[in-house]
Amino acid sequence: MPTTEDSANAGISALLRMRDLLDLLDRGAPAEQFTPSTAGATEARATAAGATEAGELSDADAAVLADATRIALRIRRTLSQHRRREAELAALFDTAGDLARLREPDAVLKAIVHRAKLLLGTDVTYLSLNDEEAGDTYMRVTDGSVSAAFQQVRLGLGEGLGGLVAETARPYSTGDYRDDRRFRHTTKIDTAVTEEGLRAILGVPLRVGTRVIGVLYAADRTARTFTPDEVALLSSLADHAAIAIDGARLLDETRTALVDLNEASRTIEAHSEAMRRAEAAHDRLTDLVLRGGDVTDVATAIGTVLQGGTLVHDAEGAELARVGTDSGPPAAEAVAASRADGRAVSAHGMWVCAVLAGHELLGSIALTGRADLDDADRRLFERASLVTALLLLLRRSVAETEDRVRGELLGDLLTRAADPAGLSARAMRLGVNLVHPHAVFVLHSEAAPRPRLLAAAARLAQARKGLAGLHQEDVVLVCPAEAPGEVPGPGPETGPATGPVTGPAAVSLAGELGRALAGPVTVGAAGPVTGPAEFADAYAEARRCRTALRALGREGTGAALRDLGFLGVLLGDQTDLGGYVHQTLGPVLAYDATRGTDLTRTLRAYFDEGTSRSRAAEALHVHVNTVVQRLDRIGSLLGRDWQRPERALELQLALRIHRVNGPDDAGGGDPGPGDFAA
Repeated sequence: MPTTEDSANAGISALLRMRDLLDLLDRGAPAEQFTPSTAGATEARATAAGATEAGELSDADAAVLADATRIALRIRRTLSQHRRREAELAALFDTAGDLARLREPDAVLKAIVHRAKLLLGTDVTYLSLNDEEAGDTYMRVTDGSVSAAFQQVRLGLGEGLGGLVAETARPYSTGDYRDDRRFRHTTKIDTAVTEEGLRAILGVPLRVGTRVIGVLYAADRTARTFTPDEVALLSSLADHAAIAIDGARLLDETRTALVDLNEASRTIEAHSEAMRRAEAAHDRLTDLVLRGGDVTDVATAIGTVLQGGTLVHDAEGAELARVGTDSGPPAAEAVAASRADGRAVSAHGMWVCAVLAGHELLGSIALTGRADLDDADRRLFERASLVTALLLLLRRSVAETEDRVRGELLGDLLTRAADPAGLSARAMRLGVNLVHPHAVFVLHSEAAPRPRLLAAAARLAQARKGLAGLHQEDVVLVCPAEAPGEVPGPGPETGPATGPVTGPAAVSLAGELGRALAGPVTVGAAGPVTGPAEFADAYAEARRCRTALRALGREGTGAALRDLGFLGVLLGDQTDLGGYVHQTLGPVLAYDATRGTDLTRTLRAYFDEGTSRSRAAEALHVHVNTVVQRLDRIGSLLGRDWQRPERALELQLALRIHRVNGPDDAGGGDPGPGDFAA
């Protein structure tokens, strides 16, 4: 039976055992050291301390000691859980810090997968992201994987463990995936998992709000069960990862937006600069127009702004200005294309822009020396065409007003509707000096419309300080001139007999207008006249001449009545018989006057005898060879065609008038040495 001393020793032994439990808890000893074998060690320590040999513990002490052991083990588990939780929280904080420092999406994903592998201590960790367009989830990053097929696998929503997690947004785990029938197995997924050698798999969703963006996995190559703590840990890491992934995505989108914003800012800045440059150029060109600048000034400004040569043409293709270029005019096809499109077009190494007023084509501008034009310069060039259109409209308005004034003056001149002094004063204000000799030309063309013929005549009148307009449905041109008709003589170098030509003769005028209008133009001429009172008669004469030219089939030529021979004499109101004789026989009469010969009498006898040389010799009482020699001389003076029927008729008429009028007629006697060309 135990003594009192034994009981005391047993109590001491129990206390020592409880103290030992507290010491084990303090040292964090493993669980196996809390087993009942600990009592032997306690008794040994008690004996070493000199205590009496312990007796048997009472049932009550043993129960207390067992309960204390269980409590110590619970306390140990709690402490272990707290330490593990602290370690996990520290790891999560470290993970959050690492993820917060990362900026590139790829680096974020790799950091997430690697941290998961470290925290759970599994063989493989990997992450898949959902593809909303394809409707599946694909492997994005792996850590510890050795299979290429596994690293490239794609899972349809609901397929396999990962597809089920992505579809349901709930975590799933399996101790051995190959034998787990809860999941929808596919050949592609099973092959990839088998090739990687995975058995135990845990997958948790990556969620941003209610949206699943992917799945985070932890897997081992041996079968085992994942604890709730591991599921919670991987889910916590997945929550951090989802936020980091979405943040990286937003940051990447922000960067892209910033790049786009910077590009847009540069575009806006360039556009603003282009607009400022265009406005400055427009203001400069408009100011030129308002200050009275001409087409050449505008062309120069366009070439300066756009750094190229400039050509400006009117609607008829006539060149209005040329600056810094020797290129030819733009092709009509390019002008037509620009007119149809309303934009500048590139053709044959130059930029061409139609000058339009509404749908009306006023002309074109061409830019040379610039192979390419960016959008800003192209718009500037097109804006220059608007300013050019404004200038051409202003010019046309001024020209129309001036043409109306000139036309009114021309009409008054040709009808004697005002006093001569008043007409001269009005003409002087327009730069026309009626004191100087002027020729009157009446124009006609079947090939060109009357407005085009009038416009061409107006250009010539402006260039030569004359007048042009419509009078009695005729296009009439009045220009300074000494001799309006065809220049006589063997060639154009001879010049007129009456003096130098200061204005266009009818022949050259017909040719010039014909080339401008690309069709024949008939020109009847009269004059020169001086003083307003003579213009009406000159107009009537020029009109008769124009009518005669058309009746004779000489369309496209020009002449005055005196150029038409005896027909001109018959049509003239004031017949100048002496002038006709001198014009027709002048060289022969001059030869007789200077040499003392009688070629005129020989020519008369030749025609009187029916162009018989022998009978003419008998009538003149000379040898026939003398007649032949005299006729040869006459031919050299009058030209080889003097015996043609038309020319012979004119010569016979002139000989008869010369014989009837005698040496004292209105035309004068035989001409003196200085009156005719030798």
